[in-house]
Amino acid sequence: MIATIKKYKELSKKIRKTILELSFNAKSAHLASCLSSADIVTVIFQSFFNKNKNKFILSKGHAAMLLYAALYQKKIISKKMINSFCKINSHFEEHPSPKINCVDFPTGSLGHGLAAGCGLALGFKLKKVNQKVFVLISDGECNEGAVWESLLFANSKKLNNLIVLIDYNKWQATGRSNEVLSLHSLKKKISSFNLKTFEIDGHNHSMIHNIIKKSLSSKKPSVIICNTIKGKGVSFMEDDNNWHYKIPNKSELTAALSELS
Repeated sequence: MIATIKKYKELSKKIRKTILELSFNAKSAHLASCLSSADIVTVIFQSFFNKNKNKFILSKGHAAMLLYAALYQKKIISKKMINSFCKINSHFEEHPSPKINCVDFPTGSLGHGLAAGCGLALGFKLKKVNQKVFVLISDGECNEGAVWESLLFANSKKLNNLIVLIDYNKWQATGRSNEVLSLHSLKKKISSFNLKTFEIDGHNHSMIHNIIKKSLSSKKPSVIICNTIKGKGVSFMEDDNNWHYKIPNKSELTAALSELS
């Protein structure tokens, strides 16, 4: 397990570096929202995701750079493909497109990725296919009624092949999540829907790995609330909501990459 955790840490750094470079080169925002989820996605893609088996839906589609970086590290997409990010005629846009391998749904209109994941999970159960569906949503998405309808649906249909991970970085585009629309207490709310609910440190690779592994054998749909820090990995970006839209200049990129090294 020690070797696995070491691998997670190395991959998380590589993914964060790729995100920073993509943001700088393409002048694309949502950098901090990608960094907060990097450790979660690293663990899923390294140990639990297989393009021919389990499915992954990035409901928080504005974090597309994170998805592309993970697909690149998994060697599902090439360097040429990822370097086309935001260029004319490229499928690699600021939000994921189903024209890309392993992207099953276009996301970015927040609140709908979980519903799509429920549909996939139900389809697998009806066909008696042993596949898991991972859905990563943001805490801001929990403002949407469709999220709660989907959780009710998941419980009703006993979708124990569904694993929902919430990037709980406590920020939205315009302010603190609990100030925009309070989610307190998120764990109590979700637990009341009769779902298997966990709350963890979303940057602790060992904890993420162990809870996902535990969720695989759950008899209920699982929801993992991952407490994260927006901009995690780069000290001057951490918990600073200016980096929701801000794009690094050359000196900031150099400083960030140096810190990650």
